[in-house]
Amino acid sequence: MLRYEHKFFVPIYQLDKLRHYLLPFMEPDPFAVSHGGAYTVRSIYFDTPAMQCYFDKVAGIKRRNKVRLRGYNCDGETGTVFFEIKKKVDDPLFKNRFALPYREAKKVLSGAPLEHCLGPGKADGKSADNVRRFMYHVYARQMHPVVTVIYDREPFQPILDDGDNRLRITLDKHLRVAAYPSLDQLYEERDVRAVRPNFFIMEIKFNQYFPSWMKPVIQAFGLRKGPASKYAMSIETLGLGQARQYL
Repeated sequence: MLRYEHKFFVPIYQLDKLRHYLLPFMEPDPFAVSHGGAYTVRSIYFDTPAMQCYFDKVAGIKRRNKVRLRGYNCDGETGTVFFEIKKKVDDPLFKNRFALPYREAKKVLSGAPLEHCLGPGKADGKSADNVRRFMYHVYARQMHPVVTVIYDREPFQPILDDGDNRLRITLDKHLRVAAYPSLDQLYEERDVRAVRPNFFIMEIKFNQYFPSWMKPVIQAFGLRKGPASKYAMSIETLGLGQARQYL
């Protein structure tokens, strides 16, 4: 299914006010509520030796992808992580995703046969093909871990059921990054650097239509839809790329 994302930079001092504007229409995600209202997102991003994913992003290439291993909070070895390929074709987004325990994911990334890590009969399903797609990119494009991108996310869902639109609004704050992680360092935060600490990123995600009630909110805050790639900004913060536009 097609997915759309609209992103906005918002000054951090407006966080409470914006949250107040959302609450008549949206409610906190139950998973976030169970973790105090927010949870931590951790992603190890892979890129080629020539940093193709990064430079495709800053050049505004219409068809591009990101390859990442994603986990949440501080779950550690027994926590669930996700092999993800996020593909963009013009404006719509597609995501291939597969979940594994962290310890098994590291075995797959180290070259262990998928059948040994998933267990008997589980390597033949359609979902497991997403791991194979992930590993194809890693091997065929000689990809390696470049950065760990970490942030705290407040997610909101509609109070009223919106059917297939599946609206979701997230407020992503305290963005930080660490360079050249090993596969063992997804849950570590040593030598991290803050990325644009005076701002947070609001993402509005939907399948079919942008919520009409959100338009006056955006106008009230003077916001403009624009590029807000956490990966690209993290690369720039660390001085690992030359371009300075987050298309």
